[in-house]
Amino acid sequence: MKNQVQALSQPDPRRWKALALLCLANFMVIMDTSIIGVALPAIKEALGYTQASLQWVFNAYVIFFGGLLLLGGRLSDLFGQRRMFMWGFSILTLASLLAGVAWNEESLNIGRALQGFGSALIAPSALTIVMMLFSGSPKELGKALGFWGASAAAGGSAGVFLGGVITEWLSWQWTFLINVPVGILALLVSPGLLSKGIRRKGSIDVIGSIFVTASLVLVVYGIVTAEHNGWSAPSTIWTLVSGAVLFILFLIIQAVKKEPLVPLGIFKAPNLAAGNIALIMLSGGWIPLWFFLNLYLQQVLKFSAFAGGLGLLPMTILIAIFMVFITGKLIGKFGVKANLVIGLIALGGSLLLFAGNTPVDGNFVTHVLPASLLGALGMSLAYIPATMSAMSGAKPEEAGLASGLANTSYQIGSAISLAIMVAIAASSTASQNGADQFAALNEGFHQAFLWSGIVAFAGAILAFLFIRSPKQGETNGPVAM
Repeated sequence: MKNQVQALSQPDPRRWKALALLCLANFMVIMDTSIIGVALPAIKEALGYTQASLQWVFNAYVIFFGGLLLLGGRLSDLFGQRRMFMWGFSILTLASLLAGVAWNEESLNIGRALQGFGSALIAPSALTIVMMLFSGSPKELGKALGFWGASAAAGGSAGVFLGGVITEWLSWQWTFLINVPVGILALLVSPGLLSKGIRRKGSIDVIGSIFVTASLVLVVYGIVTAEHNGWSAPSTIWTLVSGAVLFILFLIIQAVKKEPLVPLGIFKAPNLAAGNIALIMLSGGWIPLWFFLNLYLQQVLKFSAFAGGLGLLPMTILIAIFMVFITGKLIGKFGVKANLVIGLIALGGSLLLFAGNTPVDGNFVTHVLPASLLGALGMSLAYIPATMSAMSGAKPEEAGLASGLANTSYQIGSAISLAIMVAIAASSTASQNGADQFAALNEGFHQAFLWSGIVAFAGAILAFLFIRSPKQGETNGPVAM
């Protein structure tokens, strides 16, 4: 252990090459949430999904990814970051192969859930490695987190674009099979680029992991089926209540267990709880933005899958430029809190523009491009400060846990917010009696944009109230490890 810590005190000469691999992993993990979007109609036709069950191609991945991230962070701390990173890629690669050759609805759902499990091992271990590689230099750490943040944001947007290209020119199977060669490459180069990391002693809270994952599954399932069953239906109420009860039991277990999955004392660290809330609210605004924007482009403006994906490229480019070259400098000058609040306000403003200025006969340059660039600017300003806040103050031995919490918060915000916004959009569209089909559909999108904007503005208010600016002599960045 002593030699490992001493080795980490010196800059790793492989750190920038390692960062490229880690950002590729982050890109893939986030991309897998969005790449299947434009392929859903082809998947529905090929495998016999119903319109109601089709949502699980997306939800099976996100739920198991978000629900098992805490376990992934704990395993990373106990068994070493590189080992869990490679185990995650092994599972993701095999699961992607299963999904790519899926022969029915059940086999694809299982493949997607296993993809989520593999990603849940990759994400926290990768972020912990980034923190360890660059913790000795705040300037390098800021730049590294810029690349890291850009890879996540680009993965979400580029997934839609790549999904369109692959579905249009190859087949829906390749939205999954594309992971296989990339996963094999990652497994081959990881031993030469990544150090083993630090292993801690302890036990695994399996019961806690099962409870929090089952809680998330039930809550999301209750929300996404409420539009069909009704919010007052007994099945909806009991599903949501069961999810809430399981989460309460999870908290009780964490409070009494000697070595819990989440030691609740970690939330005493300055800004950690507020940073995680900021990530929930940020993803709660951002994920519905790109989801419904893609639907608006394809279903209302009648863009092809390829053209719709191409329309999201300006957002991706702006995010990459800002996060890599500009956001770190702005954080250094104005601080974490100011950038986070302004970013969430910009994201909320973008969503309000989409809610009020995307007509059925709209055009890309006037009605999409300005608002989409404002949203991308907001994401660029807010993501890194929110992540830094969520990681700050954590003890070195809790680095994997903190990164798992940060990723979990983002994915839970994504899953729950998107489920709610889809339900709101569907309900609004269904209520447009006598309206033109596209006008009714667009009205549903407007309501989803509006409520997503409210989520972003609420996040800005909470960040303003609860993110603590550092005192003299403290740093804005995450704790050095």
